Amino acid sequence: MQPTPTSQQAGFAPTRWSLIAAAQGRSEPARAALGELCELYWYPLYAYLRRRGSRESDAQDEVQGFFADLLAREALSAADPARGRFRSFLLASLSNHLSHERDRAQALKRGGGARPLSIDWLSAEERFRLEPAAADTPERAFERAWAAALLERTLARLEQEFEAQGRGALFRELRERIGERNRGATDPPALRVTLHRLRKRYREILREEVAQTVARPEDVDEELRALFEVFSR
Repeated sequence: MQPTPTSQQAGFAPTRWSLIAAAQGRSEPARAALGELCELYWYPLYAYLRRRGSRESDAQDEVQGFFADLLAREALSAADPARGRFRSFLLASLSNHLSHERDRAQALKRGGGARPLSIDWLSAEERFRLEPAAADTPERAFERAWAAALLERTLARLEQEFEAQGRGALFRELRERIGERNRGATDPPALRVTLHRLRKRYREILREEVAQTVARPEDVDEELRALFEVFSR
């Protein structure tokens, strides 16, 4: 396998906290930055609301209204990475929005006249129905969906790297083997080397993704442990 490009060489997205800064204001670039935040993290918020008891249509309206309200009120200006993890900030912002801005949320249903954010609501409900329901709290549903979103983005970035090298078909062939416990002792030596490098790069990208959502580099290992623990509960 050829050496993979660094995140700077590949032009990967800025940190989530940088996206928050870019999403402030009402300009087109701000809308684009908010749209990227929404694309990355709307489903964990949707899962949280559904597990909290919101009906399907209400959860859709609340998530859409939340992001529209962030843009309309320029509420992201209060964001501060020194306060902790991005997922904590986002969930606290949603809870505050629901508690104190219920009337506004109803007025801003599905954007309230603002350009709607592109969300696949049908896919959202199908995903939610596959979530484990027994003894699950809204917070656990949020954390599980948040962790899944990070893993999905990590795989997407890894696939982009392979595609850039003209090896997209190889990635799709080996994708399901990234997390397997049996490391394939009977595989041909060349394949074992490829899988080793693939898993190593996967771990590197995952650390980069997690690092973008915490305030300090020393928080990365703790956040990784916390995110993987949600799947073992």
